[in-house]
Amino acid sequence: MDLKSSIRTIVDYPKPGIRFRDITSLLCYPEAFRYSVDLLYQKFHSTELDGLIAVDARGFLFASALAYQLHLPLFLVRKEGKLPGETISSDYKLEYATNRLEIHIDSLETGSRVAIIDDLIATGGTAMATVKLINELGGSVVACAVVVELTDLGGRDRISPIPLHSLVTFREDEF
Repeated sequence: MDLKSSIRTIVDYPKPGIRFRDITSLLCYPEAFRYSVDLLYQKFHSTELDGLIAVDARGFLFASALAYQLHLPLFLVRKEGKLPGETISSDYKLEYATNRLEIHIDSLETGSRVAIIDDLIATGGTAMATVKLINELGGSVVACAVVVELTDLGGRDRISPIPLHSLVTFREDEF
């Protein structure tokens, strides 16, 4: 199945010069969503993990389905002010903005091995902020997985040596 064709590009969103890769179009096709989750399952079904980390907000969609299939707990990393309990936070820069992520302080036990699941990686800022949170809680990030990787923006290099699994790649000039 060609997942790339199910992901639309919106030009000049959320600001001029940005080509936004919109995975919500993929979600409109049950076969494409199922195939995406199945591919992620293939990446992790034999990996020793203690849980999955889902990144706000579209990462929740893929991570929750994957956690269900893998029979693993799911821990949420959310934008500032969205979690009700005591949290720790990490600031990060996006391709077009600055933001802060938080996780509950009681999410992980020391030594927990986790994989980060998100919809997209661009510059790697969100992933690195998430890695920082996991490390601060005493956990270890075994791998990151995304549906879409924007290869020209260096996210893969930024999170190295953590392995990155991407289902679809786009170059900046690609429609």
